[in-house]
Amino acid sequence: MRKAGGESVPKSYVRRVVDAEIASALRALPAVVLEGPRACGKTSTGHQHARSEVMFAGNAGTRTAASVDPTKLLMGAEPRLLDEWQLAPEIWNHMRAAADDGQRPGRFILTGSAAPADDITRHTGAGRVKRIRMRPMSLFETGLSSGEIKLGDLFVGSAGYVEPPPVSLSDLIEAACRGGWPASISLSIEAAQEYAGSYLEEMCRADIPQLGTARSTVRLRRLLRSLARNIATEVSQRTLAADTGGEIPLDARTVAAYLDALACVYATEDLPAWSTALRSRANLRQTPKRHLADPSLAVAALGANPTQLYDDLETFGLLFESMVIRDLRVYAQPLGGELAHYRDSNGLEVDAIVERRDGSWLAIEIKLGGETAINQAARTLLKLRATIDTSRSATPSKLLIITATSHGYDRPDGTTVIPITALGP
Repeated sequence: MRKAGGESVPKSYVRRVVDAEIASALRALPAVVLEGPRACGKTSTGHQHARSEVMFAGNAGTRTAASVDPTKLLMGAEPRLLDEWQLAPEIWNHMRAAADDGQRPGRFILTGSAAPADDITRHTGAGRVKRIRMRPMSLFETGLSSGEIKLGDLFVGSAGYVEPPPVSLSDLIEAACRGGWPASISLSIEAAQEYAGSYLEEMCRADIPQLGTARSTVRLRRLLRSLARNIATEVSQRTLAADTGGEIPLDARTVAAYLDALACVYATEDLPAWSTALRSRANLRQTPKRHLADPSLAVAALGANPTQLYDDLETFGLLFESMVIRDLRVYAQPLGGELAHYRDSNGLEVDAIVERRDGSWLAIEIKLGGETAINQAARTLLKLRATIDTSRSATPSKLLIITATSHGYDRPDGTTVIPITALGP
């Protein structure tokens, strides 16, 4: 197996969509920062692009050295990996100063699973650093999607006909329960769910307290369970406060602080509302949709298993939507694409918008499948297209219906059906 850039890498490493983005950034800028949830593969990916390393996690001596003689830690073959750098945040300014020395590209790779507690004191990395978000593995990266339809191609052409993939609904339910964690890909489904449950527990017990602000682990678990029950919805902080507090609802400011803490460790990634010009007098809603970093965390917080989800397809439909959003984020990032959702005061809702920097965009409805659901999704997308003021906003490049297990095809009405197991970067 070859590494991005041509060097050999261990056969156990699974190439990630961000590998090309990292390699490109290192050719242009002195430093790359890989940010994302713990255990999503940042360290392994960083290893593939680095020639030397400094590991801060589990190494008190190295963290001490960062405050005593930080310059020495930066010396070594480049690119030099500074893993979990937020555990020694003082290294940032020294790295930034070193990056200014000659402005040569490809000097440092930093990985971080949490925003530093004293983030305000960090100087900007503008012109020196590219931040790249890493997420748990997509279905394409884990091998459950063929990737024969590339998201980028949908901005410029037709998808055409795609045979139904050899993936069942049960396979996708298991994929949601297993999640995209590299460590759980080869585990049995029971062991993978145990892994996700332990992940949640460790996050509540250790990761968030390490941010420096005390949190109640009981309330954190309740909040995560409430987020899981309301995954892929616009649930309000007031509702979350009532769920989390039990008989006495929590103060909204407390819930906001808990949500901020979860965001700091990249455990959540809400989907913002889309803003665009409309032909109608409808008002655009601005409430984000709630998503956890991976559907397996929601499954673990609910205490569910594949059998229960197969018997409750309404709940799995929301988890499926969250899994698709995760994958779309992975595939859209190299395109410079941002995700949002659409909802207006007339009740029109669309699950996802992928918009690129040039203003081109895709509108997406996410359905498990079935002719009735697909037809309804098509009507929604066509209504959205008619609602947008195309004199001030681009016409959508494609109206997509992403399904679980159907074949892919272009419909006569101008919408396109694509199974998630055929979509890729």
